[in-house]
Amino acid sequence: MDYKAPEQDAKFLLFDLFRVQDIWSEIPALSDFSEDLTQAIVAEGARLTSEVIAPTNQIGDEEGAHWEDGVVTTPAVFKNAYQEVAQGGWLGIAGNPDFGGQGMPKMLACLVEEMLWASNSSLYLYGTLTVGSTLAIDTHGTPEQKQTYLPKMYSGEWAGAMALTESHAGTDLGIMRSRAEPQANGSYSITGTKIFITGGEHDLVENIIHLVLAKLPDAPPGTKGISLFIVPKFLVDEDGSLGERNGWASGSIEHKMGIRASATNVINYDGATGYLLGEENQGLAAMFTMMNYERLSVGLQGLGSGDLAYQQAAAYAKDRLQGRASTGAQNPDGPADSLLVHPDVRRMLLSQRAYNEGGRAFALFVGLQLDLAKFNGDKDAGRLSELLTPIAKAYLSDKGFEGAVNAQQVFGGHGYIKEWGVEQIVRDARIAQIYEGTNGVQAADLLGRKVMRDNGATLRQFVDMMAQSEVAEEFQPALNEALDRLIRVTSSVIERSAEDPNLIGAVSTDYLELTGLTMFAWLWARMAAIAPDDEFGQAKKVTARFFFDRLLPKAEGLEAGLVADSASVMSMLDDSF
Repeated sequence: MDYKAPEQDAKFLLFDLFRVQDIWSEIPALSDFSEDLTQAIVAEGARLTSEVIAPTNQIGDEEGAHWEDGVVTTPAVFKNAYQEVAQGGWLGIAGNPDFGGQGMPKMLACLVEEMLWASNSSLYLYGTLTVGSTLAIDTHGTPEQKQTYLPKMYSGEWAGAMALTESHAGTDLGIMRSRAEPQANGSYSITGTKIFITGGEHDLVENIIHLVLAKLPDAPPGTKGISLFIVPKFLVDEDGSLGERNGWASGSIEHKMGIRASATNVINYDGATGYLLGEENQGLAAMFTMMNYERLSVGLQGLGSGDLAYQQAAAYAKDRLQGRASTGAQNPDGPADSLLVHPDVRRMLLSQRAYNEGGRAFALFVGLQLDLAKFNGDKDAGRLSELLTPIAKAYLSDKGFEGAVNAQQVFGGHGYIKEWGVEQIVRDARIAQIYEGTNGVQAADLLGRKVMRDNGATLRQFVDMMAQSEVAEEFQPALNEALDRLIRVTSSVIERSAEDPNLIGAVSTDYLELTGLTMFAWLWARMAAIAPDDEFGQAKKVTARFFFDRLLPKAEGLEAGLVADSASVMSMLDDSF
């Protein structure tokens, strides 16, 4: 599958829509990121992903990851591609400069991550778990832990993995059974079994650093008694060299629907040496530092899948001759017209494009809030980023999968055949809706925690900001209506939830989709207002009109469902299922 990174759209979003040159110049830590430097970084990321990584995607899927006697091997073509990612510093792109990271803005990292996901999601899974692990260590680790692990992980010499899930526990981490026994030397002996450990064992690096959740002997019950531990594959000597093999091993890898070249491990910890990361019994909070990064990253995976799928479908629709236009032959010298003459094919392609380009703008906006919170101490931006993270994870991955299925539909029967690659995109995209907290969990988090914790104050503040933005005049009325609807629905749900305990869970998925549609409408109205008067800009405006005419009206149906109570969801007898 060919892949072309979205360089032109990236430039438009960074410098025209968000005007990052003005923002970054006022932040000392980011002032060195000039427009020329930023464009050079995007261009190199585009070259790496389009020319080096994308060609390994289908080959890697066909070969898959393999397990034998605890040894996990990745596809042969992954080795050089991963080394180019590592040696280029891409795993430390937003990392702490004090330990070898590059300290780049999160907005820029979001763009690069989308490219990496789009070009080969199985390969980048080894990278994203490393990035998330470094964030947790940098945030919660001691100076010695940071110095020991971060430089090697930023450089890609070592990888990271996140060990949360146990077969009986799933999302309910409070009932985990893994145990950590304190040792006389200050370390801990870790025992237990974890499942679904992405990149838990593989052959791309010389050491793999696990972040493992476990409970101390005297820990409080439930999630309040969970601690987080650094458990490396090879112990690290005082001089930084690798010592003896630690007491854990891969018991197997999963045979999955998609991302087949990503090794998803069962890991058995048998008295493995671990080191406390952060405070005792505060492991879940420390792990969520990593989880929140991964949730945005998984949203970017959905976005990347959607864009890759759109590129395949658009190219196929241009070339495939099938039928005649209802207005008369458009290709009279040929046996048939292209698929692009058929309105339903255009509907699918424009839906993909509207969600992809809206999603890219949304992801960069979330990245901007993270940058303002981190580098500028902006507490409002920090709260807003927390509100938007579950939307980014769930809405982008939902629309990415939807776009992949639409691409498969454009291909017709060929979309079901392996050689074309689209069926792989569908299989690979599906997981983004499941891991790092299913999208139902994200919806419950958005409404039940992020909105309810302040009775919608952060959301209302954001809506006020959106209402004051300069947007294309033709879309102002529809945008105003959408913003009013979001506030109206939010107020109604908050009020009614006091008398209906099941209401939040019953309506949260529809509520998340409504918020996603509304925020995309705001971004499309803004993009249409500043789009240049050239082919690129005209395509932006046409896509904006399609979004407002054909996609945003879905919000009316969502509102109709959101005003209902939970009875129709909860009244069915258990035995009737």
